[in-house]
Amino acid sequence: MQTNQSQIDKLISFIQRDKFSTKNWNDRGLNPSSIELCQTLTQLFNLSANNLITAINANSSSKQLKTVLKQQLLKFNKLDYDTEEKEFVCDLFQELATIIDIDFKDNLNVWLYGSVLTTLLKIKNVLTPEKIVDTIKQPCTNCATQLESYVIKREMGIPQFSYYVVRCKNCKELNLVSCGPNIKQLKFGDYEYIETLDTSEYTFEQAQVRLEQIKFFRK
Repeated sequence: MQTNQSQIDKLISFIQRDKFSTKNWNDRGLNPSSIELCQTLTQLFNLSANNLITAINANSSSKQLKTVLKQQLLKFNKLDYDTEEKEFVCDLFQELATIIDIDFKDNLNVWLYGSVLTTLLKIKNVLTPEKIVDTIKQPCTNCATQLESYVIKREMGIPQFSYYVVRCKNCKELNLVSCGPNIKQLKFGDYEYIETLDTSEYTFEQAQVRLEQIKFFRK
C-alpha cells in the first residue's frame, strides 16, 4: 500500500511530465495530434491530477478517490478524439488509477466502448481469456521472489523503450525490471509499478543509479 506522500509525489511528477510530446506519440507508432488538442488534453489531465492531490490531502477513501477520477473522466468528450487519441487518454487514466491504487478498467472500457460492448467484451474474455505468449521472470534482489511480467504480443523489430521501477509485494524492496525488445503488449505481474525510465534517457547502468536514488529518497 502506497503512502499518501508517495501518491502525491507521483501525481506531481505526472503533472510536470510532457505527456503529449512528439516522442510519446511516436512511441505509440502515431503522428502527433494538433498542438491545440495536446494543450487541451494536458490541461485536463493536470486538473485531474491536481484534484486527486486535493482529495488525498483531505484523507479521502479509495471509494472517494475513484469518484474523483470518474468525475474527471466525464470532462473528456470522446467524440472530440479519434480512436488512437481515445486509447492514449485511457492509458493515462489507467496510470492515474494505478497511482491511487484503484481498479478503473471497467470505467475506461465503458467510456471507450459503451456499456453494451463492454459487457460483450467481458463475456468474450471469460470464454477466451487473454493469452500469455511468454513470461519474463526476474528475482527480487532482496527476497528472491520471482517478479513476473507477461508478454501478450511479440513483434520483431520493436526496440526496448523502457525500464520499470517496481516494488516487490512480498518484501517491499524496489527493483529494476528490464523486459527486453520485441514486445508489442506487456502486462505487469503481481508487483507494484513505481516509475518508467525511458531508454532514450537512461542506459541500463543509469537506470540502476536512478533506482538507488529512488530507494534513498523514498525511505
